[in-house]
Formats: sequence, C-alpha cells, structure tokens
Amino acid sequence: MKRIGIIAKTDKPQAVDVSRELISWLKSKDREPVIDETLGRLLGIPGGCSREEVASKSDMLLVLGGDGTLLAAARLAWATGIPILGVNLGSLGFLTEITIGELYPAMEKVLKGEYETEERVMLSARIIREGKEIAKYTVLNDVFVSRGSTARIIDLETKINGDYVTTYKADGLIMSTPTGSTAYSLSAGGPIIYPSLHAFALTPICPHTLTQRPIIVSDDSVITISILSKEDILITHDGIAGPALHYGDIVEVKKADAVIHLIKSPYRNYYEVLRTKLKWGER
Repeated sequence: MKRIGIIAKTDKPQAVDVSRELISWLKSKDREPVIDETLGRLLGIPGGCSREEVASKSDMLLVLGGDGTLLAAARLAWATGIPILGVNLGSLGFLTEITIGELYPAMEKVLKGEYETEERVMLSARIIREGKEIAKYTVLNDVFVSRGSTARIIDLETKINGDYVTTYKADGLIMSTPTGSTAYSLSAGGPIIYPSLHAFALTPICPHTLTQRPIIVSDDSVITISILSKEDILITHDGIAGPALHYGDIVEVKKADAVIHLIKSPYRNYYEVLRTKLKWGER
C-alpha cells in the first residue's frame, strides 16, 4: 500500500492534530498521504482534493473519527473496493474498532500486509413515484421510513419478493444490514446480527400492534414498502434525510451490488466490542 487516504472528522480538533502526526509518520515510512482540501487547509498544507478523489486515488482509507465518519467514508469507498481502517478518537465504536493508542501498531501491521478484512454487505434503496425512480441510495447501515412532524401513526404496506407480509401501523420501519443492526434498529428493539451473516432485519418503530415484532430475512430478498398514508413521511439513509414521501410512493430495498472491506482489529473480536459498547456483564 503506497497511497494512504485520510478521512478525518475535521470539526474535531483532536482529529486534525492526529492527522498532522500521522502524515509525518506515513512520510517516514515512504508512504504518500492523500488528504482532502478541508483537512489540508486546517493543516496549512496547500493542494488537496475532494473527498471523492481521496477514495479514488488511494490504496486504502484511514478514518479518524467515529462510526458516523466511517459511514461517510463508506459512501466514498464502496465503488473502489479499497479497504478501510476505522480509528475511534473517543470511546470504542462498532465500526471504528481501533483506539487512538492502537493506531500506529495497527498501521505497522497493515503496511506489512499483516491484516485481515471483513466484507460488509450494503443496501440499495430506491424511491419509485408513479412508476419512475426519483432517488437511489447505497448505504452501509440502514434505511428507514418514518413519520415526520405529524403525531399520527403511518401505514406501510410491506412485501418481500412480491409476497404480502403485513401493513405496519407504526411510527416507521427500519431496514438494516447486519452492520446496521447495532444502530437505530437495536434502539428500536431489533436483533443483533453477526456482521458476516447474509441477512437483513426489518424492525418496526413503536408498532400499534405489539405482536408485530422484528423479523430477519435473507439478504437476497427484495423488500417493497408502499406508502398508504397522506401524513408527512420521511425516508432516511445512513442518517441522511431524503425527500419527503407521498401517498402511493414505493420504497424498494435490496442488497447492493457493492460491498465494503473493513480492516479487522488485531486486538479484539466482535464479541469484545459488543461487551464493551453495550456494557454487558456490568452491574
């Protein structure tokens, strides 16, 4: 790996300071750092490129921030296939498994080729209005449809592979990947899915009928949601708000053609991350 792209949470001073040290360290290892214009301006380094170009010009991405920063990096890197190493500048993250104290030992291993990657499936979601596609997204965590400012529950007719499942009467519905199962879906009572499993979770948000529980489906499923309410309804993809949905709109969700490759932590496994983040075993 010759060219190392750096994606940093630039509104966090620590990320800028770590980036400065990291750039010097990479140069001492005869590696070429690739940074975007915003980070370059904060570091007083002229030049730089767009964040999209950072991904396309690099052999790997090194993410400095938290899980949100890594989600942003995933949107840049999924088309390139390059591996991503996530470094959390605060507490341990589900996606950013490397702590700041482990950064340089982990990078030594990566530069020597002593690392493993884990493939993470992504979702492809599109909005269909009157038979025409009006928006399309590729996401790592989740897509959810939810009520907006209205206080009323909404009706979401849901089918899987064309088979009618149910019409959810709820505040919304979350469709998550295994990676996203520890995000909003978990908060809404959804299951934790091991990251390498080929499955998606459908988790209703505050369903009117308590027997409407989360379900897990194969990731070769095609999920379609028809909007049957005229209330204010929103779609959100990896935390980013999309356009308002209208009565009769259809949201189609399925496995994306792309995947991302996360560099695994050499210091802890997934279950240790779960125990630490979710404070399992504590009294």
